[in-house]
Amino acid sequence: MTKIRVLIVEDSAVMRTLLQHIIAEDPRLEVAGVAESGEEALKILERLTPDIIALDLRLPGMDGFETTRRIMSARPIPIVVVTGGSPFKEWEITAQEAMRAGALAILEKPAGATNSDYKKLAERLCTQLVIMSQVKLVRQYSSRKPRGTQPLDSPIMVRSPGIYQILGIACSTGGPAALVQLLGGLGSDFPLPILLVQHMTASFLLEFASWLEGVCPFSVVVVSGGEIPAVQTIYMAPVEQHLRFSNGRLCLDSADPVCSQRPSGTVLLQSLARSLGVKALGVLLTGMGEDGAAGLYEIRRAGGYTIAQDEATCAVYGMPAAAMALGAVCESLPLEAIAPRLLDLAWAGNGKERNG
Repeated sequence: MTKIRVLIVEDSAVMRTLLQHIIAEDPRLEVAGVAESGEEALKILERLTPDIIALDLRLPGMDGFETTRRIMSARPIPIVVVTGGSPFKEWEITAQEAMRAGALAILEKPAGATNSDYKKLAERLCTQLVIMSQVKLVRQYSSRKPRGTQPLDSPIMVRSPGIYQILGIACSTGGPAALVQLLGGLGSDFPLPILLVQHMTASFLLEFASWLEGVCPFSVVVVSGGEIPAVQTIYMAPVEQHLRFSNGRLCLDSADPVCSQRPSGTVLLQSLARSLGVKALGVLLTGMGEDGAAGLYEIRRAGGYTIAQDEATCAVYGMPAAAMALGAVCESLPLEAIAPRLLDLAWAGNGKERNG
């Protein structure tokens, strides 16, 4: 069996040694090389052919975010951020920036071998490296602006909302970067509440919500239950709880995982189909596995409208592909075209122009 080649980018000698030991112990993996800085990693990539990169964020000189951005814009290779620390630290927001630049996942650094969580974190790291090494990547262009936005001095459309009442979005691997482009393209006057399931590591959920609010034109709320969805707000499912819309309110439960996920995009989208029928909008973005596909199918079957991100712009064409196979998709669109299409659907289109 051909082993998966891992490049370790880590400035701590102790952590480099630990990561090398963990990877060497897994029969599926081997260490292709090590680098102490982002600059060294870029040089190594000119002669090595790793299948995946395990990357720290707090690097001397070029930080992990800039290293990720350069790799993804020049020679895309799957990147898993391996970081550590406690919640609410400034550098954890940088971790989300790394995902925006194209990193596929954020994992906690394993503690020493004597720590009680060592085995669990080590196994999780190796499994993620194996899975993410198989991801098909799309080159990231960080200077690219979302389509569908208007210059400040252009005419502004005064429009009336259409029939749709709520937009549901589900995504997983590659989702943060896709969300930034999609949500930025919708603009702050988008007339529908947005419900979101993004598969996310538990220890980074609150930081992710804070980061997302800072880079998109909406408020972001981690649902606690009982909320009545309002416009200009994204309602995000918490960790290990399904998010549903029922009787005009958001509710949570800890029912069994669906498609191995809790929260599940399928659960959310199914609830929109059953509560709203033809008034539901569903979008499925990049992600591994099949979560969301069956839920998107229920929205389409109920007469609502469904959109899936196309293969060419997905970091991982798993969830959208499963939805396409089910016949759940009204339109398959490149990422940059989804926001303009949602704007067309969300507004009745009977407005008049005025100068802003």
